Amino acid sequence: MARLAFLGTPDVAVLTLEGLHNAGHEIALVVSQPDVRRSRGGTLQPSPVKAAALSLGLEVTDDLDKLNDVALDGVIVVAYGKIIPDDLLNKFLMINIHFSLLPRWRGAAPLERALLAGDPTTGVCVMKIVSELDAGPVYARADLEIGEKSLEELRSELGVIGTALVVDLLEDGLESLPEPTTQTGEVVYAAKMKKDEFLLDFTQPAAHVLRVIRLGSSFTFIENRRLRILSATLVPEYSGSPGELVGEVVGTGQGGLRLERVQGEGGREMEASAWRRGVRDQGILRLGATQGP
Repeated sequence: MARLAFLGTPDVAVLTLEGLHNAGHEIALVVSQPDVRRSRGGTLQPSPVKAAALSLGLEVTDDLDKLNDVALDGVIVVAYGKIIPDDLLNKFLMINIHFSLLPRWRGAAPLERALLAGDPTTGVCVMKIVSELDAGPVYARADLEIGEKSLEELRSELGVIGTALVVDLLEDGLESLPEPTTQTGEVVYAAKMKKDEFLLDFTQPAAHVLRVIRLGSSFTFIENRRLRILSATLVPEYSGSPGELVGEVVGTGQGGLRLERVQGEGGREMEASAWRRGVRDQGILRLGATQGP
């Protein structure tokens, strides 16, 4: 067993924190991002990792420098969300769970970029952290077929796989770690997603538009009101005009998409058929970016 610090912030990192704790490792310190307001006027809320750590009775901080105050065998990092300074990298062995098949998709949004690019597979690497972004040698890796999975589904599955890999690697302590393997192959960077990349462009082929929808935050406009499209299915032979919505099928640059679940501005998630029945105009509607800012 090992005496560890854990760095992480979102839900997917909770899986690994709990997995290491349940495996019997001593989690001496948890570092997560500061509390934030998740709604306008709301109270400050802890990150999912901080909330989980508190429920486990672990010490938590948002100050990375607190690592210097703790005796540690090593540090495990999962989606922490902040660059770790070199002085800490030089002091501690830091191991990261990264959700891609390195060196493809180094950077902030590896799963998003793999999905958008139409990659057939993605995966997870357990690597040693070095100064260069996501360039460290790899202790273990596992592949996962992307198929028709959403970003949320991929992240959840890889969180489980990555946790199992790191728990297995640390079963006999950090001194038993295998020699990591240097990354080989073409380096591709996964830039952070920008808000406008989630705005649906129906002049693109339906397959591309669907990949954006599978990211989980896509939106368009109808009659100057925002409409989130939560899920859809391909209608390959459809030949309607891009952005033209007939029933629940919207045309694209190539083929069409049948809307399955949507969420209107200020409304709740619902079946697209129910939303369509509630729209005042039952004729042909137009979806697109020109409808609103």
